Amino acid sequence: MNSKLKFILALTLLPLALFADAKENAQIYGVLTLIPPLVAIALAFITKNVIFSLFIGIFSGTFLINITGNNIFIAFYNAFIDLVSKMVGSMADSWNAGIILQVLTIGGMIAVITKMGGPRAIAESLSKKAKSQRSAQIYTWIMGFFIFFDDYANSLIIGPIMRPVTDKLHVSREKLAFIIDATAAPIAGIALISTWIGYEISLIKDAYAMIGQVDVNAYAIFVETIPYRFYNILMLAFVFFTAYFLREFGSMHKAATRAISTGQVYHPNANIMMNQESSTLEPKDGVEHSIWNAIIPILSLIVVAFFGFYFNGYHSLDEAALKIVSADPYSFASIRDCFGAADASIVLFEAALFASIVAIGMGIQQKMFNLSEGLETWVLGVKALVITAVILILAWSISSVIKELGTSAYLVSMLTDSTPQILLPSIIFILGSIVSFATGTSYGTMGILMPLAIPIANAVGIHTGLENAELQNYIVLNISAVLTGAIFGDHCSPISDTSILSSMGSSCDHMDHIRTQLFYAIFVGIVAIVFGYIPAAMGVSMYILLPLALVVVALTVRFYGKEVKA
Repeated sequence: MNSKLKFILALTLLPLALFADAKENAQIYGVLTLIPPLVAIALAFITKNVIFSLFIGIFSGTFLINITGNNIFIAFYNAFIDLVSKMVGSMADSWNAGIILQVLTIGGMIAVITKMGGPRAIAESLSKKAKSQRSAQIYTWIMGFFIFFDDYANSLIIGPIMRPVTDKLHVSREKLAFIIDATAAPIAGIALISTWIGYEISLIKDAYAMIGQVDVNAYAIFVETIPYRFYNILMLAFVFFTAYFLREFGSMHKAATRAISTGQVYHPNANIMMNQESSTLEPKDGVEHSIWNAIIPILSLIVVAFFGFYFNGYHSLDEAALKIVSADPYSFASIRDCFGAADASIVLFEAALFASIVAIGMGIQQKMFNLSEGLETWVLGVKALVITAVILILAWSISSVIKELGTSAYLVSMLTDSTPQILLPSIIFILGSIVSFATGTSYGTMGILMPLAIPIANAVGIHTGLENAELQNYIVLNISAVLTGAIFGDHCSPISDTSILSSMGSSCDHMDHIRTQLFYAIFVGIVAIVFGYIPAAMGVSMYILLPLALVVVALTVRFYGKEVKA
């Protein structure tokens, strides 16, 4: 059947797809399922306008879904109505609503502590220690490890705190956004306790049940995957090496050269997503700048979040898990289970709201502003992040369209159990990155691929005669490929919510962030495959592979990277 006939047949069957599931839609639409993400991504790079690109991407998908008969005007009308419905549905989702409230509330808190001079005091304090670009970047990198429990919180907190320091030392906003993005999901994804852990463990457990292993210890398997998380580990190391050697390459080198030679930390034509540098947020004259005006509210957010994760998760456990936790409520396993069951979006919103109240109360107590001024400042911070909320809603909406079309199922269908044993982990890693790049969600990618990766890895391992221990290690390697491939694609995608938040937190043009980060992510991804997944699938020891890969990354940065000069 030629391509034109396939296209006509697809158009004829489009209305039927409205009543089909994702797999059926993938068969009906075929390659057409790729239109929405490709349109959004292409336009994002061409126009550098994320909102316009996402809107057109969503509309292309809803138009595709609503083509009926020969009346194109009705199709346009229905597509627009469907687009609005997708956006309303994104806002109505409790998880998404929690994320939006969390983002807006943290923006308000940041505005208040900025008004109190807290971030400036931290910047002044760090500037005494961070006297060079090297130390400023390394301090930002280290701070990323402290906010290990959630990638969203990492992006939202570190950027506003470190931005004055990096700006003063002429570190480009693109590099700041990269450091934040590279120490958000890569850390949260491998942390022993985080908002990711419950989701990852549940996927592993369910997928093992598909191969008949019902009583498997999913958390133990999760821990076993950590040494195989090549992309996560190598990306964290890559950030450190670029900071330590002060060398960059690709688009990042151009951005770094511009910043140090002209003092322009962002491109003159940049579209800044979060700009809280307004004079209205400047502390009043005579106000003493104290680091505690930032530390106490942020520490309040972290402490309340930790307690919130525990108690929210505790009340969400099923009866069997609740009995186990109640028997030893403060054990590591109990804390882990409660964190995993918590609704992170709601907990972080509650923590941010509490921290905002603390910040406003401190400002009033120190007579920096009255209640009315404090609330006005908080609202100003919320307004600064409204554009981010809009982008997140659009990103979730295009994800909904892609899910309905069956884009992910179409991409996954290209993987079969006839894949060679040595190449399977690498192919899963690459496929995970493609799905994540196209859909903009690492969570969704994990959910799509995990139920496929474990059964396929098990079948391939048995077919090639692997013994029990070798087979288990091989399955663990493929699980790692799913989890890291999802993060790799997420780093490259302009429609990724974590990348959007990293751009926002660092006040960086989003497409400038994606453009400069893309080359770095691809490089680390290639090293992860060549010096990680391929030799690991051949049975090479991790004690050899990780040090070797780290040396390759370090030498590449040192000798291929270019020194940044004015």
